[in-house]
Parts: sequence; C-alpha cells; structure tokens
Amino acid sequence: MTENQKAPSVTVTLESGPAGAGSIDDFELFYARRAVDRFRTLLGRQGLLDLLAAEIEEGNAFLRESARTSGGAFKAGTTVLQATGLTSGEFLAWMDKAFAGDEKPLLAAHPEHYVMGTDETGARVVENIGPHVADFYMGGWGTDALDWAKDAAELLPESKFPRKMSSNLFLADGTVVGRALIQFGDTADGFTANLSVYFPVTCPDEVLDHHLRHYAVEFRNWIVAAAAARP
Repeated sequence: MTENQKAPSVTVTLESGPAGAGSIDDFELFYARRAVDRFRTLLGRQGLLDLLAAEIEEGNAFLRESARTSGGAFKAGTTVLQATGLTSGEFLAWMDKAFAGDEKPLLAAHPEHYVMGTDETGARVVENIGPHVADFYMGGWGTDALDWAKDAAELLPESKFPRKMSSNLFLADGTVVGRALIQFGDTADGFTANLSVYFPVTCPDEVLDHHLRHYAVEFRNWIVAAAAARP
C-alpha cells in the first residue's frame, strides 16, 4: 500500500442469530443503558456525589470563571424536536410529576445525568456541561421566570408556542452560569419542542454544541417515557 492510499473501510453487518428486530447498535445501547442504571442504583445519590466530588468542584470552578469573565453576557443555541402521538400538555404534566417524585425516570433519560430532583433550594441537577461535570440549580422554573427572556431573539410567538418555561441556572453560591428557555406548541399530530440554552459568552463553542446534543437525547427519552406512562 502506497503512502497516498487509504486502508479500505471496514463494515460489519448482522446476518442472523438474535431473535427479534434490532441492529448491533441497538443491542449496544440497551446494554449500555442497563450498565449505567446498575451503577447508579448501586452507588445511590450520595455515592455518586462522593465519587464525582473532585470533578464537580473543577466543573463548577470552570463555569464560575466563565460567568466572571463574561460580565453577564450569554450566547444561545436551540435544539428543535418534533414529537408525534402526544400533546405538549400531556408531556409537561408527566414532567411536573417526575420532578416532584422519584428521580429515576429523569436520570434514565441521559447517561450523564447523575442527580436530578428538587430540594429546598430548587431543582437540583448534576450532569455534564460539555466535558465538565457541574452541580447547579434551576431557580424560579416556570412561566413566572420569563422576564429575562422577553426580549430574547429565541422567544417564539405566544399564538404558536403558548407553553413556555424558563430558568436561570445557578451554583449553590448564587452565581448564574446559564439560562434555559423551553417552548412548546401543539401540532396536528403532536407537538414541537423548541429548547434553548444560554451559556456565558467566554465558554468554548463546544460546550454549547454538546448541550444542544444533550437536549436532543434527554428530551427525546423523556417524551418517549411520558407516552409510555399514559393509562
């Protein structure tokens, strides 16, 4: 093989064996989710917090410094999902119930969810923000927190997206390190979810892009879970 020649690409296809439908990628995803759930269950919330303590300290320091150097300025990105077979009202009712109860269905939506629930400070989340593990709160979550977003370019018409919620994302010391604005509008056969996130302008672009991917994974799985939970 000459220096300019490339090795042929390798492909592997499943020809026979397992019963039922599914690709090798489907099988791998199933086993990966099962393994993550096993470790979450065995470690428990406090075990996960203890295990991730050093990474959380480092991640929170990164976000705190990003907020400081940004002087209150944020940059935004938006993920848009289209769901069928479920209304936005049904989905949001499921979300309200999930955040008020057992955190397991919230954690299950993404492999990088470590803690997700409500305590005396607000809705607490420990998850990856880009490559960093962060421990933050979503404060004032709901329609009452829309004041900061009223002039945002991402705010959509009330007539088409009547269900809106927003929140500041802040650390335990009160430092605002991000914002979220989620908007839902029903369609003929389901709903559209418009999911915007804001990070300090000095955060690398990859942090924002990874969270847009994070949104796609977690909200897709939450929507599927909400549909499965219907009577």
